[in-house]
Amino acid sequence: MKILKHIEDIKKDVNKINNLGLVPTMGGLHKGHLSLIKESKRKCKKTLVTIFINPRQFNRINDFKKYPRQLDKDIVLLKKLKVNFLFLPDKNEIYKNDNSKKITLKKNEKILCAKFRNGHFEGVLDIMKRFINLIDPKYVFMGEKDFQQYYLVKKYLQKNNKTKILKCKTIRDKNFVPLSTRNFLLSKKDINIASKISIYLKQLRSQIINNQEINYLIKKTKLSLQKKYKIKIEYLEARSEKNLQLNIKNKKFKLFIAYYLKKIRLIDNL
Repeated sequence: MKILKHIEDIKKDVNKINNLGLVPTMGGLHKGHLSLIKESKRKCKKTLVTIFINPRQFNRINDFKKYPRQLDKDIVLLKKLKVNFLFLPDKNEIYKNDNSKKITLKKNEKILCAKFRNGHFEGVLDIMKRFINLIDPKYVFMGEKDFQQYYLVKKYLQKNNKTKILKCKTIRDKNFVPLSTRNFLLSKKDINIASKISIYLKQLRSQIINNQEINYLIKKTKLSLQKKYKIKIEYLEARSEKNLQLNIKNKKFKLFIAYYLKKIRLIDNL
């Protein structure tokens, strides 16, 4: 595996590759990330993984500081998977040419995580735009767990590039908890609670499919979860899978939740 740290390295070693898969990460790799890498290796001639903890997508400085970092372990995992390239830039390298036009979300797009994490998705879209323009991959592989992120990256960046944004299924542990780097910060007791919340979500989805009282069911579940597990829920909503609108009648939909387990913010969708 070749480790690249500079933009010039990308231009020299990567830009000539026709069928390249990009897996963008912030490190703290787990089986969810590994599934994205395996899909890239299956579909593409070469695979490049990025590890960059992007300060511009954190709306709270403490969240950025506490984000799990395990670079040595990550490199071992990537070598085992025989990844071709690891792009490991620092923020000065990424943002030294800071003249690119920023993407701003529209008012009606400030929903779900965007409503509560001001500037988060603008930071995500900015770094993804830089990566795609620099690396010029054929495919970008993104996890379904961060569905809103995938939706916005595809909406804003796929239409202006030949690069295709691909969605890969959420990987869950044996207790049905979606894998996340933030899970490293949870105790076993916390994981157990997260498991029960995800199972509640699965049950709620089944109830909604067979019932017209959507708002009532969601409100009832939200109150029950907050009371039973003493958690703070930012949102629990059913939205269209196609456009994230609240009208889900006769449409494919997803249930979205964001909540705090102690001070750790977790998300899920089903």
